[in-house]
Amino acid sequence: MNPTYAVPAPGPARHPAALLGIGAYRPRRIVTNEEICRTLDSSPEWILRRSGISTRCFAGPGETLAEMAATAAGKALADAGVAPDEVDEILVATMSDTGTAGSGAPPGELAAEIGRRLGVPAAARQVGAACAGFTVGLALAAGSVATGQARTCLVIGVERMSDILDPRDRSTAFLFSDGAGAALVGRGTEPGIGTVVWGTDPGMRDAITVREEPETVGPVIRMQGSSVFRWAVTHLPDVVREILARSGVGPADVHAFVPHQANLRIIEAVAQSVGFPAEVAVARDIVDQGNTSAASIPLALDRLRTSGTLAEGDLAALIGFGAGLTYAGMVIRIP
Repeated sequence: MNPTYAVPAPGPARHPAALLGIGAYRPRRIVTNEEICRTLDSSPEWILRRSGISTRCFAGPGETLAEMAATAAGKALADAGVAPDEVDEILVATMSDTGTAGSGAPPGELAAEIGRRLGVPAAARQVGAACAGFTVGLALAAGSVATGQARTCLVIGVERMSDILDPRDRSTAFLFSDGAGAALVGRGTEPGIGTVVWGTDPGMRDAITVREEPETVGPVIRMQGSSVFRWAVTHLPDVVREILARSGVGPADVHAFVPHQANLRIIEAVAQSVGFPAEVAVARDIVDQGNTSAASIPLALDRLRTSGTLAEGDLAALIGFGAGLTYAGMVIRIP
C-alpha cells in the first residue's frame, strides 16, 4: 500500500483536507460504579459486565460546555501551531446543550460563545447528529476546506451528559459522561480525511431520545439499550468495511480503530467482526471515561496519541453512531 494514496480526497477537491491538530478536556471529577449505585438499583459488577465501564467523568459547576469546548479547541490550535484569528469556521457537535447552567450559553448560542472565548472571529454553528456529531462535523469541515470555502475549521465535540441523565434509569444512568475533544481541519500537503460513509436508519429513530417528561426537571435521555446493541453489532461491521473500502485500505492497513465509545461490548464485537488484526489498536477509552457522546471519538484519539500508540502519519478508522440512528465514519491520517 502506498500511504500517499491511502486516504483519497473527497470528490474534485482543490485543496487536500487534513487534520492539523487535536485537543481534549476531561473533567476533574471521577465517578465510580459504586457512586452510581447509590441512586441506581444495580451493582458495580453488573455495570462493568454490561458496559465495560469502571469509572466516568462528571463536570463540576465551572466546567460548562463552553469552557470545556474552548479548552479542548485551544489545545487543538496549539497542537497545530495555528492562531485563533486564522480559523475560518467552527463546528460544534453536542446533544446536551439545553441552555441550563451546564451550557454556559442559551440554547443554539453555544458555538458563538465558544468562539468568543477562543477569540475566533469566525462563523460558528452547531451540528445536531448526537453521538455521530464529531464525524459528521469532520466530513463537513473537510468539504469546506477541499472546496476552498475555508482554510481552517475547528470541529468540537462537547458534552455534559450528566445534565440530562435520570440517575434511576437502568439503561442510561451508568453509561454517559462529560468531556470535550476537538480537531483542527485545514489544508494538508496530502489528503488526510477520507471519503465519508454516512446514513440514517429511520426505523430506529426512537431508540435514543432526549425529551422533557412530566416527572423530570428538564430534558432527559432515554435509550432502548438492547435494540441499540443489536443494531450496532449487526449493521456497523458492514459500515466499517465500506469506510475502509472507500479509502482503499483493508483492516490490516490502518493503525487504529476508533469507534464511538458507546459500550465496550459493542466496540469489541464490531472490531472482531470486521477482522482487525491484533496489531491494530482498538480504542477503549470508555473503560475509565464513559460514553461522552459527540466527544467520545476525539477524546479517544487524543489518548491514543498522547500514549504513543498513534504517531504522526498513522491511519485511523473512525465511526460515530447515535440517535436517529445516524452514523458517519471515515479514515483519517493522524497529525
